[in-house]
Amino acid sequence: MKPQSSVWHPYTQMSEWDSFTKIVKGQGMWLVDSNGNKMLDGVASMWCNVWGHSKKELIYAIKKQSEKIAHSSLFNLTNDQAELLAKKLVNISPHMHKVFYSDDGSTAMEVSFKIALQYWQNKGEKAKSQFATLQNGYHGDTFGAMSVGYVPGFFSKFKDQLYKTIQIPFANSYRLPNNTTPAEHQNQCLGKIEKLFSNNDKIAAFVMESGAQMAGGVNIYQDGFQGKISSLCKKHGVLLILDEIATGFGRLGSLVEYVSQNSRPDIVSYGKMLTGGYITMAATLASKNIYDSFLGKYSDMRHIYHGHTFTGNPLSCAVANENLDLYKKTNLIKKIQKTSKVFEKRTQEIMDLKAVGDIRHKGMLMGIELVRDRRKKTPISFKKSTNKVIFDEAKKNGIYLRTLGNIVMLVPPLAISESELNYLIDGTIRTIKNVTE
Repeated sequence: MKPQSSVWHPYTQMSEWDSFTKIVKGQGMWLVDSNGNKMLDGVASMWCNVWGHSKKELIYAIKKQSEKIAHSSLFNLTNDQAELLAKKLVNISPHMHKVFYSDDGSTAMEVSFKIALQYWQNKGEKAKSQFATLQNGYHGDTFGAMSVGYVPGFFSKFKDQLYKTIQIPFANSYRLPNNTTPAEHQNQCLGKIEKLFSNNDKIAAFVMESGAQMAGGVNIYQDGFQGKISSLCKKHGVLLILDEIATGFGRLGSLVEYVSQNSRPDIVSYGKMLTGGYITMAATLASKNIYDSFLGKYSDMRHIYHGHTFTGNPLSCAVANENLDLYKKTNLIKKIQKTSKVFEKRTQEIMDLKAVGDIRHKGMLMGIELVRDRRKKTPISFKKSTNKVIFDEAKKNGIYLRTLGNIVMLVPPLAISESELNYLIDGTIRTIKNVTE
């Protein structure tokens, strides 16, 4: 009898699992378990891995920095790696001026919200205290992030404890209301945002994921949509907060997604792929206008009221610096744009599967929505969770998958080869066939 684990796993009904596959090492894009079995990492270890699991340059960066110092505080101090990374992030992020470090995506977004609220207080406009956002946006699992990025399927049990935000109705392209087209729906959404801004002068900021909604169902924006929201924010004096934690650094095909979306945030947050997926880290960047509002005499109490123990951790910053250097040295973004065409070429093949209702794809992201009835668009279901069923079958096919409800997510490491990506798609097709036919 196996010893019982003391680990409580995230977003998991523990009663479904007798045991969990134990990963003991990584080899490139592959995960190796305690029995020597290999699985291609089809979800980039929760959407963060860039280079695979054995990138020698990143490992060396961690080792080299650890021999100097593993951690020192940014409270009253600084370190060379944090300084260097901040300069690099500002250089690749147009209109950004300063960098505030944190530990993960949720906390980076909490920092964003606090900066926005305090900005208006510092400006003497305390009435500007509300957040507006798109329905089905996701920004993390902490209470502020749940309030702004309220996904009912995840957070309904906490609804009464969340603060109120203004949610603009927004559906994915597969489940649009009243037979509207995606372009029509998003134009209607823009109209509602403009009406809100025109009639409500208490909006502190509009918050959205940059380029696409990920965890809320893989909802990819129409061309120009985000840019128009950016323009509306500027027109009406509303701050724009962008979340690039899952969508930036190449996931959708651009290094900085808001640039390709022709938008100009006041605050933007990065995470996940910032360190190549090797150490936890996130960063929130703010414009000069935002930053300057926090300056003054100490007695004015205008400075930022936020901090983390591991803010600007030298190990994390060192590996992030090397990671960004590798993006440039290998011309990774151009490679991603080429490799992602494999998804495009094989979309119809996947769509031909009877249980596939819709496919939404951009860059190195594909969401495959499984349905029981194509005409009614009824989400597929099993006796056990869809995630458990898909994971077990995918493992038999040599791939690691994690679903979002009835959506099979293909979110591989960004540097995956075309042959490895085809292997992932082949295994996904077999997996879907085997559990649905």
